[in-house]
Amino acid sequence: MLVFCAVRCSRSHKRIAKAVRLLDLSLIPPMIGNLIIIGSSIKEFSLIGCYIFFIGMDLVMAALVNFTAKYCKAFCKSHRKSFIMYILLGLDAAQMMLNPFFGHAFDLEATIVQDLPYYRLVPFYGQTIHRVVIYTVFFFVILVFIIASIKTARIYRERYSIILIVMALVGLWETFYIFSRTPVDRSMIGYGVFGILVYYISLIYRPLRLLDRILSNIASDMTEALYVFDPTGRCIWSNQPGLDLLDITEGELDEVNARLSGMFGKRPFTREDWKDNRILGHGDDALYYYLENHYVNADRKHLAGSYLMIRDNTEEQRRIKREIYNSTHDSLTGLFTKQHLYECIRNTLEEKTDDHYAAVFVDVKNFKIVNDIFSSAFGDIALQQIADWLRNNMAGKCLFGRIGGDTFGVFMSAEEFAADKEKIEKELLNFIVTDGNVEHRLLIHIGVYEVSDRSLDVSVMFDRAHLAISTISGNFKKHIAYYDQKLREKVLLDQRITAGLQKAINTMQIRPYLQPITNRSGKVVGAEALARWIHPEQGFMSPAMFIPILEKNGLIIEVDRHIWRCACKILASWKGTHDDLFISVNISPKDFYFIDIVSEITGLVKEYDISPQKLRIEITETVMMTDVEDKFRMLNELRRLGFIVEMDDFGSGYSSLNLLKEMPVDVLKIDMKFLSSSDSDKKAQTIIRNIIKLSEELNIVSLTEGVETQQQYSELSDMGCKLFQGYFFAKPLPTEEFESFAFVHSTIS
Repeated sequence: MLVFCAVRCSRSHKRIAKAVRLLDLSLIPPMIGNLIIIGSSIKEFSLIGCYIFFIGMDLVMAALVNFTAKYCKAFCKSHRKSFIMYILLGLDAAQMMLNPFFGHAFDLEATIVQDLPYYRLVPFYGQTIHRVVIYTVFFFVILVFIIASIKTARIYRERYSIILIVMALVGLWETFYIFSRTPVDRSMIGYGVFGILVYYISLIYRPLRLLDRILSNIASDMTEALYVFDPTGRCIWSNQPGLDLLDITEGELDEVNARLSGMFGKRPFTREDWKDNRILGHGDDALYYYLENHYVNADRKHLAGSYLMIRDNTEEQRRIKREIYNSTHDSLTGLFTKQHLYECIRNTLEEKTDDHYAAVFVDVKNFKIVNDIFSSAFGDIALQQIADWLRNNMAGKCLFGRIGGDTFGVFMSAEEFAADKEKIEKELLNFIVTDGNVEHRLLIHIGVYEVSDRSLDVSVMFDRAHLAISTISGNFKKHIAYYDQKLREKVLLDQRITAGLQKAINTMQIRPYLQPITNRSGKVVGAEALARWIHPEQGFMSPAMFIPILEKNGLIIEVDRHIWRCACKILASWKGTHDDLFISVNISPKDFYFIDIVSEITGLVKEYDISPQKLRIEITETVMMTDVEDKFRMLNELRRLGFIVEMDDFGSGYSSLNLLKEMPVDVLKIDMKFLSSSDSDKKAQTIIRNIIKLSEELNIVSLTEGVETQQQYSELSDMGCKLFQGYFFAKPLPTEEFESFAFVHSTIS
């Protein structure tokens, strides 16, 4: 049996298994030695049995110390004491093995037991030492187990006390054998029983009372409500949370089933486990519960009972809902976030394939001013009130969301929006937000894209709706605009122009046209270089078609650079033939921000070896509205290098007279809008006459553009204007035609 137990220990993965196996194997030598003593009638064999027995006892004690140190680890923390025990046992085994040489430990004497010869032990002082060592180690082990039995919790005590009792009984049995001088040592039976018991207690035995107590404590301490039912379905036990959930006491367990049915419905009674989620109530006050029912079988045919666990998930579910809400709703306005709005719209389009929808883009104009003037706190209140207005005024089942800082998106039935369009327009005429005594009127524009292509990305739908707002442009009585085919064609045209620009420059589709500039005698003295696009498919493209687009996206810079280079190239080709002519080139407002104008212009003049005076620099009055000091510095630098600076559209702005006294310009180009055929002609003539006179006194040359009639030309000449430009003389001409025109008119005096 000990060998069987040792083999079983070798297959166990428990940490104590090795110590148990060593103990069981160490018990075998003394038992074998004892059997040899009992069965032998020859003294030499009996002596061999004695040596196996005594040395085997030292092995047993060493293995017992090792087992005790591991089994009672929490109470036997001194490795030093165990080491001392091993030394004592080793020395004892050594002195017993020296007995054949010194005869100090024991001898054998012949006797008769049950009519058979038997050799009985005759102990000497060495045997006494052996017994003292063995009993010292034994009492050490006994003491450790006593301490473990006392200090451990009551429910764990039996795992120490059972081994302690059996070990003490075996020790008493061995002691009785020693002092009784009984010939045969039958206490070896106790050794075998002890080894088997240690194997069972350490590796197999499960203390049911301990498990019951632990499981009972676990069940009682659970925060979940727990109910235990017998095979008939009657509740036989519940923990305190279970009693509290149903508002009953321990004496009212018979009411459990009825109350559970009242709260959660009738509990299915089958042999199959089930789980379910139940919601009690509605809205924010709803309570969430998770039910888990398990059945316990006594055997394959009989049901032992079941238990029901109920967990209150209300806080968890509310937390999850809050997290979902926070991730899908804007924290300030409570509307959907941009991402969630787009996702909901995509789902709507997939689910309702026949409905006609509109993507509505709501834009608050100049909202930054609200934050700057009234504070960001007032701005937040304004956005909240806009969100409330959207909830209250957009008809039907709509999807709302905040797309950006001051922009919102609405997705709704196109028919419903059309029905409420007039009402919405009326409310937007006077949209006022308030915070106490502070109020402010907001300008809100709405762009609408009626969804005709469902395959479009939702962001593109709102981009189109946003684009529709650009058509309102300053009409303060109009707040709603629709995206239509004309607008779409404009977008496509913008894209084509932008995409084809570089090729147009490289292939000279974009080229300079020269509009003659004459003096008072009609002689051509120069020209203004104007960009014209001769498209291979569309033919001549009006500047009004592509210039605004390029100015908007910033690509006008590339056109300006191209025209500057072309103008320099033309001036270089005129050397020796038209040395008296100049060309004016335009500098766009964006050029000042994105390129080094002085470096670019001077570089071209050096490259083509032309005089700076021949390449005149023309700016518009609007350029001087911002960063005045930087612009003055650049223009002064150009004039210092020999360039002549012209100001175009003089008189169309509002700051001209304020800046004129300091403005670094050599030529004023007067806008002919002053000479319209209205009732204010006399006032316009007075203004132009004084501008010409003022420029003459400031030593600035006056040039009037847009001259279209002989009368205008005569009047301007009489006023003292020096230079003229307009259709009365010639429209912008290709370079070759201009050269022919200039040759004819260069001789006029």
